[in-house]
Amino acid sequence: MNTTTSAAVAPGRRRGTSTIAGALGAALMAGLLGACGEQPRLDPCAWMKQPADSAGRTVVLVDASSVRGSDAGRDYAHSIGALLTSVVERKDSVSVGSFSGDSAQISWIAKDRSADWVKDNNNEINQKTRKQQAVSCLTGLVGKAERAVPRSGGSNVLAALTAGASSLEGASGSRSLLVLTDGLSTTGCADLRAAAFRDRSEIKAITRVCAARDETPALTGVHLTLAGLGQPATGQPAPTAAQRTWLGNLWRALCGAGRKAAHGTSCTLAPTAIGTAEGRRRPGKKSPQDPAVHYAQDRPQTYELPGAALFDTNSSTVRPQALPLLNDVAVSARTTPGSRVVVSGYVDPRGRPDNNHRLSQARADAVKDVLTGLGVERVTAHGRGLPTGCAKPDHSAGGRMTAEDKLQCDRRVDIEITRK
Repeated sequence: MNTTTSAAVAPGRRRGTSTIAGALGAALMAGLLGACGEQPRLDPCAWMKQPADSAGRTVVLVDASSVRGSDAGRDYAHSIGALLTSVVERKDSVSVGSFSGDSAQISWIAKDRSADWVKDNNNEINQKTRKQQAVSCLTGLVGKAERAVPRSGGSNVLAALTAGASSLEGASGSRSLLVLTDGLSTTGCADLRAAAFRDRSEIKAITRVCAARDETPALTGVHLTLAGLGQPATGQPAPTAAQRTWLGNLWRALCGAGRKAAHGTSCTLAPTAIGTAEGRRRPGKKSPQDPAVHYAQDRPQTYELPGAALFDTNSSTVRPQALPLLNDVAVSARTTPGSRVVVSGYVDPRGRPDNNHRLSQARADAVKDVLTGLGVERVTAHGRGLPTGCAKPDHSAGGRMTAEDKLQCDRRVDIEITRK
């Protein structure tokens, strides 16, 4: 009996032991898996936070004003791969930040990240991996900078250049400043909200004002690159090709590209096409209002053509030699969307008073006919008779207007092209 009982119980004990052991094993495995699951993911950018030995330093600044970084803002991060690759090739120490408003203060996203993919890394395969990681990590930092909510509306690009150059002081090697902006300052001495975007005289005036106010950045020894000029955010007024060229010339002048550069100084306008990206701002984050630049679209573009270049004395027949000049004007009018053209004819005081208005009207009509024949629509012509005044001589060039110059200026034809 005892033997039978003992024999009957033994298998049950073995089954219980097996069940307990299995449960303990499963619990142990679950604990191990749980512990593994709680381990933080490896940060591929962690090595860049280590102190850098590189003497070279690069600062990347993103114009984060609401016009340039709105919900349909420019995607600098994924458009400047070649520029970031050059930074990594130099193995620079890199800082990334954003700027907005009239202040020169920078909102830093990251400071002094090492792009030295060779340091403590002798394996060629690992070096290649690190180089790729560095470009990817810098792209991510630029993305964070462009998604940052601006501190205030507006944009002062010159102030950002000054602040960026100051942050490079102390570097023992090369100093590079990469500024990602459309170049459309709305505050400071280079406020472009009222600019005409037309000729070099306006560029010279802006640079003189900035120099007088001591707002021109000191860029000695700095390699400056501007990317994105003339490319505002989607939905904002966009410049024409000619206005983008004007904007580029302005920034060349402001950063000193036209002057003899000091050793280690350069100013480059990168011809980079900047794409767009949706959903730039985080939900609930309201951006401050930013003034828009309208490129003086409601202002006429005036061509003052001397009468001697257009007509013989007492004649209203356009000279053949004047046709190339009028063709240039016609092209400008045809390529100005929705433009209307006003031709105003003037005469000098040597003619008979009773003939002044008739001759000025005939000359205006003749120019209108040429422009119409060259494909310009919506042209009106007015004979103004004697002019009320003439442009002042260019004293800056040391010249004085002679009597003959005054006569030629009086008997001119003005052509105004207005965008509507």
